[in-house]
Amino acid sequence: MAVRPFDVSVALAGLAGGLLLWGFGLGVRPDSDPVVLFGGRWALLVPLGVTACCELLRHTAPRTALAVGTLALAADVMTQGSIATIVMYTDLMYAAVVYGSPATARRLPWITGVLTLAGMLVPYAVYRVPEALLIGLVVGAVTFAPASTGLIVRNHRDAAVAARLQAEQTALLAEMDRVQAVTAERSRMARELHDLVANHLSAIAIHSTAALSLDDPATSKDALAVIRENSVQGLSEMRRLIGILRDGADDREPAATPTLDGLGGLADNARANGLDVALDAEPGAVPAPVELAAYRIVQESLTNALKHAAPGRVSVSLHRSPHALEIRVTSPYGDRDGPRAPGSGAGLVGMRERAALLDGSFGAGPEGGPEGTLWVVRATLPVSDVEQGEM
Repeated sequence: MAVRPFDVSVALAGLAGGLLLWGFGLGVRPDSDPVVLFGGRWALLVPLGVTACCELLRHTAPRTALAVGTLALAADVMTQGSIATIVMYTDLMYAAVVYGSPATARRLPWITGVLTLAGMLVPYAVYRVPEALLIGLVVGAVTFAPASTGLIVRNHRDAAVAARLQAEQTALLAEMDRVQAVTAERSRMARELHDLVANHLSAIAIHSTAALSLDDPATSKDALAVIRENSVQGLSEMRRLIGILRDGADDREPAATPTLDGLGGLADNARANGLDVALDAEPGAVPAPVELAAYRIVQESLTNALKHAAPGRVSVSLHRSPHALEIRVTSPYGDRDGPRAPGSGAGLVGMRERAALLDGSFGAGPEGGPEGTLWVVRATLPVSDVEQGEM
């Protein structure tokens, strides 16, 4: 075990102080005192040196240092004694409580307290003079006082460590909350950006492809009209989104929050882009988060139908049950002759996330039926106990 430089300094300081007192011939008691069994000035140097060596272990082996130091103190009592030995022993007692095991820190104050009380009562019972109580006071000053001081210091140190750990954990939790909040906001903005722009860009891509592939001035003119309308609407919604982001208005939607009353306009826009849409919507009154999620799911389903569906009717139905809003969008599934717009799969991910945020369910895939194979989008959004928040 390595000896700490500070412990070396303490040991050297104690030894130097003891040698200085020894040089001046200063001891705790005269050579004629009855308790002095080893007279002469040289005898007290042995416990002084042993105690100084124990100081080297005050950090690394405090209990061993205290045990050996106790023996050295007992030997010092049998000599003329040195104040330096006593002072270094009090430091060993303090170090044993501060740097020792938790069990040692708990027991030493109790043990030294009992020794102090015994040091007062036993001599008084034997000699029956008040001066005998001073023996207990000396024992308390040498043992109980440093042990109690060490316990107080250790408790304060442990409390400081606990407070620091709690502060670090709080900071870590705050950072995790911040990261989660940023991630959630990024996901929300990604969904909104996709829903606001994807429909218009898909229509532009499909009609521009049609205009380029068909050598028909009338068809090209109609396609250009649709392209212009969708590009103007897309730019307008993009400007609103950028304006909201620049203003830092986190409590608002990136654009005017759509409602289910706008499903008719959404269907008309899809028809203008070439879809045959049949709308059957009886949603009733639903909470705002459910209304927004349902609108976006229908919007994205129509966008996917525009990009991928085979020719045929696209059916949109919304019906309110006592506890949920049922959404079903079907479109012909199969190969199509017209142009396609590339897809990334983000639309299905966004619809699934919107349903999950409301503790609802979502599913999409091909299903067979009397009318042939259909691509069916189903979503169930609970309408009870929904918090009024942003989706």
